[in-house]
Amino acid sequence: MSGEVLRRARGGIAALVLVGLVVAPWVVDDYTTAILARTLALALVGVSVALLTGVAGMPTLGQTAPYAAGAYACAVVGSRISDVGAVQVAVAAAAGAVLAALTVPLVVHARGVVVLMITLAIGELAVTVLGRWRSVTGGTDGLAGIAAVRPFWGLPPLASDRARYLYALVVVATLVGAVLVLLRTRAGLLLRAGRDDETRLRASGHRVSLYVSGAHVAAGAIAGAAGSLLVVAQQYISPADFGFDTSALLLLGVVIGGTASVGGALVGAALVIAVRDWLFGVLPGHAPLVLGLLFVATVYLLPGGGIRARGRRRPPTARSHQPATAERATIPELHR
Repeated sequence: MSGEVLRRARGGIAALVLVGLVVAPWVVDDYTTAILARTLALALVGVSVALLTGVAGMPTLGQTAPYAAGAYACAVVGSRISDVGAVQVAVAAAAGAVLAALTVPLVVHARGVVVLMITLAIGELAVTVLGRWRSVTGGTDGLAGIAAVRPFWGLPPLASDRARYLYALVVVATLVGAVLVLLRTRAGLLLRAGRDDETRLRASGHRVSLYVSGAHVAAGAIAGAAGSLLVVAQQYISPADFGFDTSALLLLGVVIGGTASVGGALVGAALVIAVRDWLFGVLPGHAPLVLGLLFVATVYLLPGGGIRARGRRRPPTARSHQPATAERATIPELHR
């Protein structure tokens, strides 16, 4: 009974938060609305980080790479091909998914800190390429003057901060809903089972690497779609939007919100971005130090929701070496 009450309470809180997000642009000024739109984009990247870190058990510092791929793909399409938002989101998601697919061989067979180092290198390499490929990315100057997006064919362009924010909110809500549905499927259950005990799942005859690879590509698509929202919110992008500080902030937000929680990732990422923007005004030059201390404190004070507890694959136990038939008996819900 208490579980049912808890679920209803969570549903009520989620509904109140959604109502607050819808009402927000009529309550705050245009500058704050623009910040909220950018925060939604980063929160969506946080969802992709949570999918890898908490659900697949692969802590990552490299989601800024598909995020950047999606943003630049959207900017190029918006400037040269189409200003329709549906097209731009689809192209950005595809760009993020393709980049993630290309890096699958480097990532899915690694574990623990090695994954962090590999993904960090991928993210930093992406920033370097963006800074050097001036003919497409504009180099360190970035791309400016991107045309305003229109959500669908026949609709007018989004000319105000309020309209751009609401557009971003609809896209984020749609993609988060899709992720929540995906995690309730058989694939989502198997992905969590592989995170908890990979050896047991392999002994049951499942291809764990295939599930992890799928999660990596899906997370890349989500991050790529988030890149298109950044373009809509700013109408300008540069390599500075995708640096290591952004990766670290996203991981910190996911750790604070709960690594295996999609809603927690949204809240945590939004909270960290808000704190960052506030600190830059209150403590100019000291914000990175404060956020670094916050990261260390979070890992040690909230281990139940952090990387130490859920973002890594558990080492094999004695049960992991039992025959496959015995393992099938311990997780029957995965074989129905």
